[in-house]
Amino acid sequence: MFDWARYQAPVERIVEALVASLRASRQIYFFGNGGSAAQAQHLAAELSGRFLLERRALAGLALSVDTSALTAIANDYGFERVFARQLEGLVQRGDVAVGLTTSGNSKNVIEALRVGRERGATTVAFSGNGGGAIVQVADIALVGPHGPSWKVQEVHLALGHIICELVELALARP
Repeated sequence: MFDWARYQAPVERIVEALVASLRASRQIYFFGNGGSAAQAQHLAAELSGRFLLERRALAGLALSVDTSALTAIANDYGFERVFARQLEGLVQRGDVAVGLTTSGNSKNVIEALRVGRERGATTVAFSGNGGGAIVQVADIALVGPHGPSWKVQEVHLALGHIICELVELALARP
């Protein structure tokens, strides 16, 4: 059975952070590896396109979509820097950096949240399996279940959709 009480507080905090950032015309950056990269792109698209409500476009960007940047940065600085280097050039105070990692220990996602925090962004981690090292650099940690990546990703996607809906509803209110 799904334990909503376990996730309610971090979901509410994430929604508050995203709404505050978007109301201030700031950016939301999503990033992760593999299936988490796909989910980062999915959630960014829910904001920049629309989720359930007809509304203005919101500033949701996925850092895993620019293959030229990814390969150049990985080649010149190492794969551990592919997201951090992008955030160094993009993120500003008031933005939100959202890192997704099922293990909680993806070095490139952790490094990016560290950069985001240093530059004044609110840092959000979607993790699993007890949280991992990423919770140390996240202002808000949403820690999914223990288990294989697919199980953690299913919970991340469901909660990501709930977050998108709550963000839309909050921004629809005057």
